[in-house]
Amino acid sequence: MSKSLYSPSGQLPPALRDLQEEIKSYADEFGLDTFPVVFETIDYRHMCEIAAYGGFPVRYPHWRFGMEYDHMLKSHTYGLSKIYELVINTNPCYAYLLEGNSFVDQKLVMAHVYGHCDFFKNNYFFSHTDRRMIDGMANNASRVRRYMDRQGVSNVETFVDTCLSVDNLIDPWLPFRRKESRRPASEPAPAAEATGETSGPEPGRLHNTRSYLEGYINPPELLAAQKAKKKQADEAQKRKNPPHPERDVLGFLMQYAPLEAWEADVLGIIREEAYYFLPQMQTKIMNEGWATYWHSRIMTTRALRDDELIDYADAASGVTAMGPGQLNPYKLGVELYRHIEDRWNTGRFGKEYDECTSLSQRAAWDKKLGLGRQKLYEVRRMHNDVTFLDEFFTEDFCREQKFFTYKENRRTGRLEIEGREFSKIKQQILQQLSNFGQPFIYVVDANYLNRSELLLGHRHEGVDLKMDYARDTLRNVERIWRRPVSILTVLDDKPKRIRFDGAEISMSDEPAAFRV
Repeated sequence: MSKSLYSPSGQLPPALRDLQEEIKSYADEFGLDTFPVVFETIDYRHMCEIAAYGGFPVRYPHWRFGMEYDHMLKSHTYGLSKIYELVINTNPCYAYLLEGNSFVDQKLVMAHVYGHCDFFKNNYFFSHTDRRMIDGMANNASRVRRYMDRQGVSNVETFVDTCLSVDNLIDPWLPFRRKESRRPASEPAPAAEATGETSGPEPGRLHNTRSYLEGYINPPELLAAQKAKKKQADEAQKRKNPPHPERDVLGFLMQYAPLEAWEADVLGIIREEAYYFLPQMQTKIMNEGWATYWHSRIMTTRALRDDELIDYADAASGVTAMGPGQLNPYKLGVELYRHIEDRWNTGRFGKEYDECTSLSQRAAWDKKLGLGRQKLYEVRRMHNDVTFLDEFFTEDFCREQKFFTYKENRRTGRLEIEGREFSKIKQQILQQLSNFGQPFIYVVDANYLNRSELLLGHRHEGVDLKMDYARDTLRNVERIWRRPVSILTVLDDKPKRIRFDGAEISMSDEPAAFRV
């Protein structure tokens, strides 16, 4: 590609502007619904810089961005990896093209970007995101720099390190949860609530149809004791903070930890950006698969010239290549979308098909419904990776794509195929995707044992905590909470409580495991 095709200012030259209009017309023809897309051309150093910032041109200063930039730059220089494009979930969508890409690569990248943009705009899990996050990132960067000027670079950067180490302790469903209705403070409480009386069955009262046995079945002194016990428990529950286990640990710390104003603001910045990037983590397979599906469809049916076929095949095969021991989201996503489209085109779904036991009949099944494209848009709108695979990763698809489970042979040290049982394969994939393979952590009590100790709870899902991670997490949460921190968990099938008091880690047995 000659350098004359690129503009020093980063704006698209005429040849690429015409190409964008062409690709946009194909996207419109196929029914993609996108925000306006603004493309810019940049060199590989600038591309690595933006990629290190998570796709944004400006972020708050921190050493990890420099580390990621150095890693990406060296990977590109030594030919280990190449970033073809970057696109940001904003309105308008900003996308970056790499200078030096061939014209075929730029076609592929533009088609890929329009697939991403359609997904950003229409997928439900992106509906709550801030579409002006470029401005938000710039504002966050200015605030952090101002705190560094006032508090010192080392103090602020150390606190940012601590916050980043626990930025995954958020509630992925919080943006969608309806706010609980609250009674204004000026509004009087209902009579029953004010007097402590509650409707419903009396505590401890047993059902009795014979009135003459009432005094024996429900002794008045027993009922009075049960009522007093329930009232005491209700009052203790009202005083408890939080009233129920809280999954948004970062939000709880921001609200209740004894932080200085600048620390609370920095923690809020980390939390805000964590929630912004959350949908991209929840839909990695779907998002990349959707963009790959549409760049493949646009290129092979509309945009590709005959003399560009080999170059396109070379680039596209690199995108969907599967390495040993890796799950390529591009490959898995696009193949599953194609499988769904074929199923709904041929009618291979529903009660009749599921009950068919003949492999030959199932292979030749074709009701000629032609509903594939409609189903794809529905799936794109409603699902995330977990529900996407749970719903559509079928045994037929598993067999067609030759999935298998593997494990290490301890004698030889090599990875070997363990089996091809569908249920185990699907369970293992879903387990890796559920909560991104991370443990479910909740805030249980901010005043545990009445000594201002923070008690966390681990919802055990069959996998024990990694002790080195658990210790580091407790240390970092303690730096924010500034008082002892404990976590209830299960280790080797036994309930345990791990505690950090600011000096050392201790572990004790518990009578029962944490339950939500």
